[in-house]
Amino acid sequence: MPAICDRRQWLKTSAAACAATLLERHATAQQAAPAASSSRTLRKAIKFSMLKEKLPIADKFKLIKDLGFEGVEIHTSNVPDRQEVLRAIEATGLPVHGVLNSSNPDIGTAIDLAKYWGATSVLVVAGKVDAKTSYDANYRQTQKLIREAAEHAAQQQIRLLVENVWNGFLLSPLEMARYLDEIASPWVGSYFDVGNVVHEGYPEQWLRILGKRVGKVDIKDYSRRKLRDEGAYKGFDIPLGEGDVDWAAVRHALSDIGYSGWATAEVRGGDRTRLADIAKRMDRVLGNAGG
Repeated sequence: MPAICDRRQWLKTSAAACAATLLERHATAQQAAPAASSSRTLRKAIKFSMLKEKLPIADKFKLIKDLGFEGVEIHTSNVPDRQEVLRAIEATGLPVHGVLNSSNPDIGTAIDLAKYWGATSVLVVAGKVDAKTSYDANYRQTQKLIREAAEHAAQQQIRLLVENVWNGFLLSPLEMARYLDEIASPWVGSYFDVGNVVHEGYPEQWLRILGKRVGKVDIKDYSRRKLRDEGAYKGFDIPLGEGDVDWAAVRHALSDIGYSGWATAEVRGGDRTRLADIAKRMDRVLGNAGG
């Protein structure tokens, strides 16, 4: 072998060194990130907008808690009076555990709102790839946006969690892991949506690959039969626990990666009867005792 490597060999060596650096950064980031509970329990929650009954905010919080949910998430596009929400939290003890910001580029305001309510995360969607926005441009632009917002998130101690959604982007768990690792912040992780990958993948595989990057989990089901017979989005029109998610495999994967934390339903909402049924179904799919 020549004493001096040729250019191709040098590039391979550099790439390997870069990958090793990213893995080292991720390990360091996980050590610095907020510590997870060791109880291995899943805390059951819903999106606040899922309760469709017309009630004062405090009464909605009380009803949600009475139905057995331990927390809620609120979207920045539909924020009730922020002070009234805070009073409802204090009166009922039901926390707002997260703020949903989707692809809104104003991540800073969402971080401040999460801090105000005592939440621990902001859900972020990493843009969208379409005929006008190229894949590589979206990759660079959204990483830059999240990396800059992560500085404020660190100051406020709020995690930015990137959700896997149907936006034509981050189409595999390997790419999602790389995308997050390149941002290189302990305050940036994955908001893993179980149902969103079933049309062409397996959530238990995504969970094991993403590992400690997973900060929170969305719970919904998906039917591949409905996908074939009625169209892609109709696959979500299935009761929780009656689709093609292998919930036992998902539970095992969550246990294997040491996940304990929020599991939030993201399904069609309704009145108290509908939400009571969702609560029972969540107990079954999550393996909660007595469910």
